Amino acid sequence: MAEGGAKRAASPTRTISPPPLRRKVESSINKASAASFFAPTSQKKPKPISWRIVGTELVVGKYTPQKTSDTTAEKNRKIAAFDMDSTLIKTRSGNTFPRSADDWQWWDGSVAAKLGSLHEEGYQVVIFSNQKKISIQKEIKAGKTDSKSLTMFKEKLTAIMSALNIPMSVYAATQATEYRKPRLGMWREFIDDYDLDVIGIDHKESFFVGDAAGRPNDHSATDLGFAINAGLPFKTPEEFFKGVVEPPAPVTLFNPTAYIKTESESVPIPFTRKHPLELVIFCGSPASGKSTYFKNNLEPLGYERVNQDLLKTRPKCVKVAREHLEANRSVAIDNTNADPETRLVWIALAKELGVPIRCVHFLSPPDLCRHNNAVRAANKELNPEARTSLPGIAFGDFKRRFKEPRVEEGFVDVTDVEFRFQGDEEARRIWGQFWV
Repeated sequence: MAEGGAKRAASPTRTISPPPLRRKVESSINKASAASFFAPTSQKKPKPISWRIVGTELVVGKYTPQKTSDTTAEKNRKIAAFDMDSTLIKTRSGNTFPRSADDWQWWDGSVAAKLGSLHEEGYQVVIFSNQKKISIQKEIKAGKTDSKSLTMFKEKLTAIMSALNIPMSVYAATQATEYRKPRLGMWREFIDDYDLDVIGIDHKESFFVGDAAGRPNDHSATDLGFAINAGLPFKTPEEFFKGVVEPPAPVTLFNPTAYIKTESESVPIPFTRKHPLELVIFCGSPASGKSTYFKNNLEPLGYERVNQDLLKTRPKCVKVAREHLEANRSVAIDNTNADPETRLVWIALAKELGVPIRCVHFLSPPDLCRHNNAVRAANKELNPEARTSLPGIAFGDFKRRFKEPRVEEGFVDVTDVEFRFQGDEEARRIWGQFWV
């Protein structure tokens, strides 16, 4: 009856649980990862690939295999540079743009072996790629550090570089800034990253391979322009990987050096005033050289400039032009004035005030205007009015509306002007590169 007294006999029907089994617990942490976890930071092996973003315009990846023999020379470095899409890889799905990070395959079966051989021969392998599909800026503004498009790009490039397993780097321009081919921003970043301005580059042995060569079926000539800007011999993927010697074909490559005034070139007759008071209107595409022409030719003669980019509306331009003319000051209308309907506004004003009206027609072709637009947007020293880059629609709209100006519209005369770039040696060097 006492609970703490004699021991109670066990019931013959009661079962007694056996002791727990001594099971071996398998750890998910292997010896290598455990060693890495407990190792000091200075002793941990670096990841094979590292990424960084320059502003919101450039993605840079560097792949360094843990076990590799670096055979590149310490001076006169040989550079093997490549475009990526339609040069090293193509989509597995057949789409123009990849569906996912694994939607890729080698452009040709020889690509991987060829790049491996280049490394063994002492070449430094690098990729320069325009990647406008990568979105960075919106994500950074929203406080995010990555975007879906950037994540997919990193995953794809990690797979590509891991498959090659040679030291290499990739530079991807995401916006139409100084980094976008054919501009040299990516090339300069690469040179700075590897101190190649000190080590030196063997330009004769180096080369750039890309598919945008300005051939009839190519989407552009940006790769060819990039190679020329960087001073590198250029080859197409067909030439480099397949040994196909393509017959000469017309190349649709705008050559800016053809528009640089030479020392021996005769100077055209400058614009001259024909009347004590007159109204002059310009007619020409955006970025055709109108404002520079005014500064060099009409401003020294005392003309007042009226520009809609500054005044914002046409009625404001008409108001200001009227005020100048009524104050006996000659005026130049620095606008595009693409069609007769627009020009009629100024012809009517001239008739109302009894002032002769003249027209200056700028003959700059579309490729030249797009070049000017890109150069001035990317170079402060060549852009005194701080003009921003114009969208493509601005040039398309002018082309759609343009009708060549004629004396019969009511002009005293129409002066045709062909563009010639003038500037010091450094300005000519910058302007003479390929920018679009």
